Amino acid sequence: MGTPEFAVPSLNRLVQAGYEIPFVVTVPDKPAGRGQQLRPSPVKTYALEKGIPVLQPEKLREPDFVAALQAASPDVMVVVAFRMLPEVVWKIPRLGTFNLHSSLLPEYRGAAPINWAVINGERTSGVTTFLIDDKIDTGNILLQRKTDIPDEWTAGDLHDHLMETGSELVLETVARLERGDIQPVPQIHSLAVHPAPKIFKEDCLIRWDQPAEAVRNHIRGLSPYPGAWTTIQDKQLKIFYVTLTGEPSDVQAGEYISDGKTLRFACRDQWLLIDDLQMEGKKRMKTEDFLRGFKM
Repeated sequence: MGTPEFAVPSLNRLVQAGYEIPFVVTVPDKPAGRGQQLRPSPVKTYALEKGIPVLQPEKLREPDFVAALQAASPDVMVVVAFRMLPEVVWKIPRLGTFNLHSSLLPEYRGAAPINWAVINGERTSGVTTFLIDDKIDTGNILLQRKTDIPDEWTAGDLHDHLMETGSELVLETVARLERGDIQPVPQIHSLAVHPAPKIFKEDCLIRWDQPAEAVRNHIRGLSPYPGAWTTIQDKQLKIFYVTLTGEPSDVQAGEYISDGKTLRFACRDQWLLIDDLQMEGKKRMKTEDFLRGFKM
């Protein structure tokens, strides 16, 4: 069960390992693009390429959908970036239903663990497989794998790394459930000090009155999606990558200067050099290219 690109490598590893997959469950096709044509999820696209039947229930309690799951009599159900499952669904497999989460639970429970880990300046992250229960991201842990977060990585870089690492962990989890040599471990809920809620547009507004390191982490934690933003000449400007200059700023936070080739914004303590940006209505580009057509 999955939807976005993040789930595809996990499905691919299970296919390549020869596991029998009676069907894949994903969201209904959604309109996208200028023509609003219905577009399948990346998971559906992959499944159809491999000849795997696809189920796309509007509601996960639909009797026909639940009956289809029961008829398949699955040993295990694997969930990667999908929806919260009702008990009538996750209790069906004899070995349980497990989820791949892109953090080291119980840290960063919620919808956006990758973004918030980078925003908060974490140096490590990881992936967890855990058994689904009736709450969100609270079930017993099966396996975990830790990874470092290099200082130059954006949320996109961490996403791609955890996508592959997570797929390896999914395959290992299935294999060990099959062998019966895995012992679920209850989460220590008191350790869950960093939540990872869904990110909204107001969360993406850059607060230049913060220290430059915090602003930089905020920007790279939202890059490339949904993108941190500010305003310049009454237009929205998304910023995807910046560099610390180490040069103290003695002007009001949020002020910006340009020499025609570079663009800098003042933070509480120093100037930030803008490397990669996108003006509303325009494509993403390097700052020098942007400044060739934008008059300060």
